[in-house]
Amino acid sequence: PMSQGTNPDERRRPNILITGTPGVGKTATAELIAEKTSFTLINVGELIKENKCYDGRDDELDTNILDEDKLLDIMEVMLRTAMDDGEGVVADYHACELFPERWFDLILVLRAKTDVLYDRLTARGYSERKRSENLECEIMQVILEEAREAYDHEIVHEVQSNTIQEMESNVERVKLWIEQWMSDNSE
Repeated sequence: PMSQGTNPDERRRPNILITGTPGVGKTATAELIAEKTSFTLINVGELIKENKCYDGRDDELDTNILDEDKLLDIMEVMLRTAMDDGEGVVADYHACELFPERWFDLILVLRAKTDVLYDRLTARGYSERKRSENLECEIMQVILEEAREAYDHEIVHEVQSNTIQEMESNVERVKLWIEQWMSDNSE
């Protein structure tokens, strides 16, 4: 069956999802974690582009419509492969409710102050509209609420990601969390 291989009880290393509003530092944080832990990195946004997981286009929002089934099928295989190899996974994406709950052992929701986010999105060349939408999303804690609704509260952790220092401290905390998870889940 499809779910085989993504069963949390069979994992030797945990799977982690880094989520949050665009511009909070998900990809940079995920890359650092992968580098320091040798976990398999899945940049979900890149994966979507590479595999053209699109189901048409939303012209009004000027964005592609995600083909969730196609994406989930591809990720399921990647997660199963990592698990079979005894590897952990760190994935990053700006949404989290689309993934099956059993896939992840830790959901890290990165947060950033409005002025920090404003500058980062401006530097990315976001349109005024796209920038305001994302800032509003962050102010309203949309992703955090989404994570809390989709996953067990115990695995959802909210951290600040405004500076390099905070990012490095988040990475260290995740490393410690992984060590703890492994000791709790060892035979």
